[in-house]
Amino acid sequence: MKNSAHWAQVQEHSFVWGMRFLLWVYLVCGRTVLQLFLYPVVIYYWLINRSARQASQDYLNRVADFAPSLKLHSSLLWSYRHFISFANAITDKLAAWSGTLLRADVQYYGRDELVAILRCGQGVVLLGSHLGNLEVCRVVADFDKTIHINVLVHTKHAEKFNQLLNKTSDNSRLNLIQVTNITAATAMLLSEKIDAGELVIIAADRTPISSQRSQQRVSNVDFLGATAAFPQGPFILAALLKCPVYTVFCLKQHNKHVIYFDHFSDMLNLPRKTREQAMQHIIQHYAERLQTYCLKEPLQWFNFFDFWRVADDDK
Repeated sequence: MKNSAHWAQVQEHSFVWGMRFLLWVYLVCGRTVLQLFLYPVVIYYWLINRSARQASQDYLNRVADFAPSLKLHSSLLWSYRHFISFANAITDKLAAWSGTLLRADVQYYGRDELVAILRCGQGVVLLGSHLGNLEVCRVVADFDKTIHINVLVHTKHAEKFNQLLNKTSDNSRLNLIQVTNITAATAMLLSEKIDAGELVIIAADRTPISSQRSQQRVSNVDFLGATAAFPQGPFILAALLKCPVYTVFCLKQHNKHVIYFDHFSDMLNLPRKTREQAMQHIIQHYAERLQTYCLKEPLQWFNFFDFWRVADDDK
């Protein structure tokens, strides 16, 4: 995969048309009928997207080498299962955004501690990822009407799809902020949200969209036994917001959506004199946290591009 494109050019681009159709099927016919349409769409996507299929196999191979006890393989069959897991996550995404998830469908760890902070008027940054189904976190606002959530979305495809989904339910307490790069204006806007005691969710496991490598602020850290590039932007932003930082992972386990809120830092600090060392330590800490949860449900990490290539290119 030596000519791999950036993730923003390969992620769900070929899948947008399918998601639009699936949303219609879900709203009109329900989940059971949706499954009849969902799998053929995913099989087609898996067959035609060779680079995504190879990236899936590469990832599975790394997991297999790093954690042999999981007994995963990088075969085509396991890659297919990886994509089917992605398909099921899309179904759950639709359920979350259409407001059909029930309290009984969701289990929390660490929620009470987080809510207690918010009720004191203190905003919190949640570092998310593409592990599991981050969209399910919107039910936090559904179950507690005092909570407001702001989610940074990085691609126009995601924004268009989210606009479509917004038509299906009341998302007045959920604010989607589409950004290409995190700027000073972005920081000011989010600072207002934090000051208002709101949640800000940022995915911290994808490099910046900018095609100019000189503009990409990344740190190379160890992840699943090899060096991978993680973006500095989310951590710089969290430090600027001067607020508590938590990680959030939502995994599908035993037919339930299990959301894990874990304390990451009371406040991220990046001293000027030791900025690079501090940044390296913080991002390595995040990568280890992501790795821990990734090994819980490895088929639920949905980065279908060569995640380790950016780090390789910088060597």
